[in-house]
Amino acid sequence: MDDSCTPPDQAASGTGSDAAGVSPQASQPSTASAGNSNTDPNLNGPLTLRPGHELPFVAPSSYLRPKPSSRTMPDKTSNPLDKDQMQGLRGIREFLKVRTSYDVLPLSFRLVILDNDLLIRKSLNILIQNGIVSAPLWDSRNGTFAGLLTSTDYINVIQYYCQFPHEIDQVDQFRLSSLRDIERAIGVLPLETVSVHPMRPLYEACRRMLKTRARRIPLIDTDDETGRETVVSVITQYRILKFIAVNNEQHTMLLKKPVREIGLGTYTDLATANMNSSVLDVIHLMVKYNISAVPIVDKDNRVMNLFEAVDVIPCIKGGAYDELTATVGDALSQRAEDFGGIYTCSEEDRLDSIFETIRKSRVHRLIVVDDDSRLKGIISLSDILKYVLLYGEEEDDLQEY
Repeated sequence: MDDSCTPPDQAASGTGSDAAGVSPQASQPSTASAGNSNTDPNLNGPLTLRPGHELPFVAPSSYLRPKPSSRTMPDKTSNPLDKDQMQGLRGIREFLKVRTSYDVLPLSFRLVILDNDLLIRKSLNILIQNGIVSAPLWDSRNGTFAGLLTSTDYINVIQYYCQFPHEIDQVDQFRLSSLRDIERAIGVLPLETVSVHPMRPLYEACRRMLKTRARRIPLIDTDDETGRETVVSVITQYRILKFIAVNNEQHTMLLKKPVREIGLGTYTDLATANMNSSVLDVIHLMVKYNISAVPIVDKDNRVMNLFEAVDVIPCIKGGAYDELTATVGDALSQRAEDFGGIYTCSEEDRLDSIFETIRKSRVHRLIVVDDDSRLKGIISLSDILKYVLLYGEEEDDLQEY
């Protein structure tokens, strides 16, 4: 199934708790389950089922996933290490240039497409009922692709409600075709709508995603006889990176530099919140910093959880905008039973081990922590994709796409 049609972070998002009264182990955090009793080869026992979801808080440690395994690092001044790193990056880029976007699609998948004339509040219910967080939009009047509905659009609607609270009745009557009008009303620059033909090189799709800061890109084909557009599917950054991890291990295994050394991720000016913060406060942080996730920390800056843009969707189900005053702890308790947790790593972990984690699990970002689980930074999939595609590239090469 295409990632746009599956819940985000089902096993770590693609982001907990020990029993009450038990302190989390900082060096070896436990994990929440993915809805079954399977065991993780990196853990000592079976995955637990949904502890810590009781109100008012989601307790910390079982949502913190194990760090990608670290190995003994060679001398970071070693020239062979630099050469291996560049050889690995070049190999991945060549791989992306000879494979198509169509190659990324699974053998079978489900695609939900929403008509642009649908009420926004009804689209919420459809996403929730189908367990998805985004969907392509279709202009049935013109028979054309009309963009991509994501959690960002719902956050824009919330901003509109906050700026024009007396128009709550009008908000309930907004249709998906009104999303661009909402952006203009709140002064938000609309995201560029991009797509790619499924048979174009996968490298091209990646470059377009990076250029527009999109986390997913629709695959649009055109009928040779009628000239009408057809939405084939949607691919995400996660799907692309997993495709690399599964099919290009001979090159990902060469990426042995630690994330701190290669500058992967964000480590300064981090927005954070706590369990008692309101959902609306966290949404304002996302808008202010232009981010899609906010780490939830305690008074000692220890990571307890992660509130993501997609967590907003169930909070406003049925147009319940007044419930945005609820606490983060309340909101996180509404996550699905099979929510898998968030993933962590250290500054010393290497990109090859992160790719290994992506190969095995649904990872959408990693929270960088120290040995005491204190927040150090965040690594997004955009950070990884940007490094893999652009690091060390010549200016002439960059201008080709």
